Amino acid sequence: MFPGSTSCHSLLLLCALCGLSTSACAAAPSPLTPQWVGSIGAPACGVLVEGRELRPNAPGLKWLRANGRHFALPRFAQAIERAAALVELERPGAELSIGDLSTASGGGPALPHFSHRSGVDADLLFYVSTLEGAPVESPGFIHVGADGLARNPADGRWLRLDVPREWLLVKALVLDPEARVEWIFVSDVVKAKLLQWALARGEATETLFRAQTVMAQPSRGGVHDDHIHVRTACSLEETIAGCEPTGPRRPWLQYAAPPVDDPSEELAAALFEPLADDRQPPAVGGQSHP
Repeated sequence: MFPGSTSCHSLLLLCALCGLSTSACAAAPSPLTPQWVGSIGAPACGVLVEGRELRPNAPGLKWLRANGRHFALPRFAQAIERAAALVELERPGAELSIGDLSTASGGGPALPHFSHRSGVDADLLFYVSTLEGAPVESPGFIHVGADGLARNPADGRWLRLDVPREWLLVKALVLDPEARVEWIFVSDVVKAKLLQWALARGEATETLFRAQTVMAQPSRGGVHDDHIHVRTACSLEETIAGCEPTGPRRPWLQYAAPPVDDPSEELAAALFEPLADDRQPPAVGGQSHP
């Protein structure tokens, strides 16, 4: 779920200029905008073109429900699959339950979410265990308290936030350059538990910095004490293709084309100096110059 987003003014203005309703904008790309592809517009009022569905049988994960909301930017979907597979490899025993991403074409509304319309958002349920520490499948969106415990309202069973697995997931996502994590919306309580665990484990300073920076309890859409909401940042190519950046720039992510390395002095000179004319001048009086 998403706590808010920047204005959708530019996308709505385009719709008005085209004489279309806002719902018709969800049909992008159109003959007028054939270059639009991927995540188009902002998370709260965009669409998704040529997204990729998160595989229900990918290693280490499962869908919570089959509701057609498991599409995302291809690189983002693949990054989530890689992260789930890594957790399964390092700490096998329970799969990551996948909540809502976006529909195949995005658009909205996607209730109860404020966002999830443009393929850049993913709800990932918490890993949980028994009170004794045995990993179990998540029964759904259950609220984790300050003590790290969560009660399943369906059967009254008490479960525990599986901090080691949850940290592995967060770590895998923030270190994956293709995930381009901009935000991980999660409660302050869970954030503190994950960072305490990571610090005690001696994680690298850069990893801790990234995780601490992107994890935040949102002001809208609930405190997110029953899942993490991961948002990916638009890349340069995706921004050119129609993705609308909405969040802060993260210092470890690339947002522009890299500078040219080691520029050639010879090439620079060639750009500013006239070409030499090696041709022989025309003959004068029937004789050629040497």
